[in-house]
Amino acid sequence: MTFDDSFTLTIAGEAVISSSQVDVINPATGKVFATAPAADAALLDRAVAAARNVFPQWRDTPLEDRRQALLMLADAIEGKAGEFGALFTREQGRPLALATREIIAGATWLRAVARQDVAIDVVEDSAARRVEVHHVPLGVVAAIVPWNFPFLLTIWKIAPALLTGNTVVLKPSPYTPLCALKLGELASTILPGGVLNVLSGDDSLGPLMSLHPGFAKISFTGSTATGKRVMEAAAKDLKRITLELGGNDAAIVLPDADPEAVADAMFAGAFFNSAQVCIATKRLYVHSDIYEAVRDKLHERLLAGVVGDGAIAGVTHGPVQNLAQYHRVNKLIDDAQAAGLTLLRGSAVPKGEGYFIPLTLVDNPPEDAAVVCEEAFGPVLPIMRFTDIDDVIVRANDSEYGLAGSIWSKDIDQAVAIAKRLDTGSIWINQNRQVAPHVPFSGFKQSGFGVENGREGMLEFTQTKSIYIPK
Repeated sequence: MTFDDSFTLTIAGEAVISSSQVDVINPATGKVFATAPAADAALLDRAVAAARNVFPQWRDTPLEDRRQALLMLADAIEGKAGEFGALFTREQGRPLALATREIIAGATWLRAVARQDVAIDVVEDSAARRVEVHHVPLGVVAAIVPWNFPFLLTIWKIAPALLTGNTVVLKPSPYTPLCALKLGELASTILPGGVLNVLSGDDSLGPLMSLHPGFAKISFTGSTATGKRVMEAAAKDLKRITLELGGNDAAIVLPDADPEAVADAMFAGAFFNSAQVCIATKRLYVHSDIYEAVRDKLHERLLAGVVGDGAIAGVTHGPVQNLAQYHRVNKLIDDAQAAGLTLLRGSAVPKGEGYFIPLTLVDNPPEDAAVVCEEAFGPVLPIMRFTDIDDVIVRANDSEYGLAGSIWSKDIDQAVAIAKRLDTGSIWINQNRQVAPHVPFSGFKQSGFGVENGREGMLEFTQTKSIYIPK
């Protein structure tokens, strides 16, 4: 069973159509397979008004009731995981099993957040007085979600926002709007009308939201360049912002690491979702003592990978999600080839109009190569030698980004010491791509502003209110 092929906006709990549409392309074929409604300024005003109108009711709803509503939504999502997964594959490109896994992960994440609590902090309890710090909702939140993890990142935003008593207007990427629209339909059967509104649209909708005076906060995930524009627009009326932006994440492999284990982990950590992951390994530094072993074993895994239409059984890696990104990644590969760099490619990709790129390693490029300096966000990974730990830490930190990184060694104490010297928000030791609802996630430098997940991320959707109570 699959969803029907009609897609509507959700405003005030009602299905709403628009006069204009956005084409949705299956990246495995390069062809339009659906259309989504395109909200304009008037429909945005309606959605914000609906969210503002219901905000006092939702804010004053007991926390336990809000919690139960989100748990019901998680159950409903999981009950339709197969339908969501099939739709996800068509609009995003990821192989079906992995697409469905993201849907289930979204339901699991929603449950985990719904069970969290933001307690009152008592910062003083003396003979004279008690001082309580309350965390109260901000109001209407704009949640702007990218195309690489369109379902899970939606949950990252709406779960803490709704649990803490805010109302939301959700905008999915124009490239991947369909699962979000179906989520809006599903949520309208569970949440009060206006608590979660879903608007798809073209590239003009995001700037309209950033400038709209009805939002108290913008939670945005996307490129650093767009994040800067969101921040600039939000400054006009001092909206709160959370920005989860780009990364050029470095992995450092020390000489005592197991090449076989590193190759397995890097194949998953660097190439999952065709490397369209903000926290994927994008620069791989390997000590010279084991460089060839790691490179060759990783290349073997690339050759065993199967790139193709995610709807076909046996495919491990789908297409790059959109044509613009396809051209950008191919340019990085072409530039590397033109510079005489050695490319180690994986298995052949299907011919046709799909946005398929071979899984590719670049063998020991110089640090100033574009494929090293720029975030590829596609299946091309530079692997570089090092011999000196101090030098490789400098190289790893020499980036405008600071989102995540990893260290690989049997010597955990040494790995922790190196982790403390890396300028990134998340560091993994002998693992990668790890996130959890209870763990804060943030970026250094131009990788972000604010925090998602954990108690710190929850508090980003609240305003502190200090109450002084005399004894």
